[in-house]
Amino acid sequence: MSTSEPTPGASVLVTRLARLVYRRSPEAVLGMSLKGFAILSHLREVESTSQQALGDMLCVDANTLVLLLNELEAAGHATRERDPSDRRRHIVQLTPAGRVAVRKAERGMESVEEEVFGALSDKERTTLRELLAKTLEGVPPFAEPVARPDHAPASA
Repeated sequence: MSTSEPTPGASVLVTRLARLVYRRSPEAVLGMSLKGFAILSHLREVESTSQQALGDMLCVDANTLVLLLNELEAAGHATRERDPSDRRRHIVQLTPAGRVAVRKAERGMESVEEEVFGALSDKERTTLRELLAKTLEGVPPFAEPVARPDHAPASA
């Protein structure tokens, strides 16, 4: 009778992979932080977005996002402007310099991906990318964690 340990679930593997990519993506390689790269990549896809929606997409709190956006604005990679229809809201946009910076960062990221995903064929990499994109499309924007009955906190 075999008593092998169960293999880690997909969430554990994705978390490990994310940490590995994060560690191998220093600013020296990308020309910016990995979070900055994620912001600029997203802005390139959507053209402009609210600051709150951007924070939800990144799953970061408002204070952290402000610090990240301050860096990107100081570098000339992004702008924040008040929404004329709702002065409480900020709209974030990619600048032309930000487009250039994200292309340069992508070239740096190619070397990281080659190192991290080197064991996969081109077809497997494409499949992985498609599966990850499909997974993300199926997840609603960031929300506060929901308490689950089967994971209730232990009483003191």
